[in-house]
Amino acid sequence: MKVLMVDVDGVLIHGRPVDGLPHFTYLERDLGLRVDLLQREFFQTHWRDIIIGREALEPRLAGVLVKIAPHLSAETLINYWFENDSRLDRNLLEELAALRQSGITLLLATNQEHRRARYLMDQIGLSAHFDDIIYSAALGHSKPSPDFFRLATERAGVLPGEIAFIDDMAVNVEAARQFGWNAAQWTADTTLGGALPVFARPA
Repeated sequence: MKVLMVDVDGVLIHGRPVDGLPHFTYLERDLGLRVDLLQREFFQTHWRDIIIGREALEPRLAGVLVKIAPHLSAETLINYWFENDSRLDRNLLEELAALRQSGITLLLATNQEHRRARYLMDQIGLSAHFDDIIYSAALGHSKPSPDFFRLATERAGVLPGEIAFIDDMAVNVEAARQFGWNAAQWTADTTLGGALPVFARPA
């Protein structure tokens, strides 16, 4: 393997930094906005276009909030969202650091819009741990579309069979395998070597 692609949400990041609960657990208490309302009016309606870069996050969110939470600015909600969805798996980062020292290229392969992709790299500091981020809004396609894996492979500059990949969603893992990647599903109780034996450390 020359490259390891790593998913973000559900693999590297698990909810709120304080307790790991889902990031919008206390949204109504903290910001006066019901989660179900946000899901219906924003995520179910606009997210598909945002995640592949057809629409920008802030203008779309601002337009929705005028209707469902006029007391709340898009900026405030975005900051709350990002800050509460940033708990890093430090154990995995340690495993990845050792792998990177061995010469493996580490890339994030994730469904993100532009603003959170920058937040992940710059504010959370994943740019210190990974060589680059490959994400859906920049590619114009999201996992599990075959086009995501085709374009990510081109960005990596290696053959599909030289890429390993971990993701928490079975549908993404299967799509990666169909494209020729060495993909494994990530679960909370696994290790990098357990998910991908090719990376297991010698005893």
